[in-house]
Amino acid sequence: MCVYFNRKFNWGAAGCTISSSDLLIRATAIPPLSGCLPVTLSCSPAMSRSRVYADVNVHRPRDYWDYESLAVQWSGQDDYEVVRKVGRGKYSEVFEGINITNNEKCIIKILKPVKKKKIKREIKILQNLCGGPNIVKLLDIVRDQHSKTPSLIFEYVNSTDFKILYPTLTDYDIRYYIYELLKALDYCHSQGIMHRDVKPHNVMIDHELRKLRLIDWGLAEFYHPGKEYNVRVASRYFKGPELLVDLQDYDYSLDMWSLGCMFAGMIFRKEPFFYGHDNHDQLVKIAKVLGTDELNAYLNKYQLVLDPQLEALVGRHSRKPWSRFINADNQHLVSPEAIDFLDKLLRYDHQDRLTAREAMAHPYFFQVRTAENSRLRTQ
Repeated sequence: MCVYFNRKFNWGAAGCTISSSDLLIRATAIPPLSGCLPVTLSCSPAMSRSRVYADVNVHRPRDYWDYESLAVQWSGQDDYEVVRKVGRGKYSEVFEGINITNNEKCIIKILKPVKKKKIKREIKILQNLCGGPNIVKLLDIVRDQHSKTPSLIFEYVNSTDFKILYPTLTDYDIRYYIYELLKALDYCHSQGIMHRDVKPHNVMIDHELRKLRLIDWGLAEFYHPGKEYNVRVASRYFKGPELLVDLQDYDYSLDMWSLGCMFAGMIFRKEPFFYGHDNHDQLVKIAKVLGTDELNAYLNKYQLVLDPQLEALVGRHSRKPWSRFINADNQHLVSPEAIDFLDKLLRYDHQDRLTAREAMAHPYFFQVRTAENSRLRTQ
């Protein structure tokens, strides 16, 4: 099933904002293409603006965020050799490699053919975030002399597959690693950047060294207040409601929903936590947990109306208590403060979610903060 994602335009003196999919339904009565649903109909949608770091890029020089004007300095790839394949994605293939000049391990991300603009965006963001806490380090940018295929060279992280690692994590481990991930998110948000693809696959953990790195910045984007963004970002199970109802002026809080989904999967040992079969079913799965009353309040606040067919799919559901997900296998991970923390992340209204900085101050992380403070004092 496909969806119309269309920019809205002003129509007539009434001040209504109508998408082209809306015109298909109400103005011309021409049915949409078979199997396609418009997501929302909208009239004068309420504008949304980030609660934090909203004007970071306004106060930075243009060359900080104008990635299209980036002049990439390519190196030759002869210094690097591929050792083995470690992963693949929609836009790249990833290999463990070695820098033959110093015999150090690295990660080689060979990019598939995509628009130059997208490659420049990823490079610019990685350069801007270089040295930030728990952000994967970009070491080099290389290109094959003949094929011109670009590759990004990253620091090596000896990570364990999350499907193997997560079931072994203790209560304290989860607190520790989520706190480390929040450091990376608060840093990138403070630098005016949304990650837009937070999920376990993009969080590398070397459990032996207790080292975490947030990777894959290929979907990341600079935040500009009032800008309408593509909603076709993030992976399905981690997509925020804003993406699923076609609210385009979203912000950093999208990453906090994704973090909440990841956290729920970890403490309830249910991966993924919201298991939708497509984008529409994803909204259904969320509504079955958070209820439809709060979904409708969210839609009303931002003056969005679900298409009748999607509304019928979503149906009516009461909110489920988080306690319903507790069982004998996960009860040692689910404390009252864990539930309170989760509840403050998984909110329909993106403006109601904790920010990364607020999340780090939550009582759930008291032990982690105490341990970190004593470690810093003894250094």
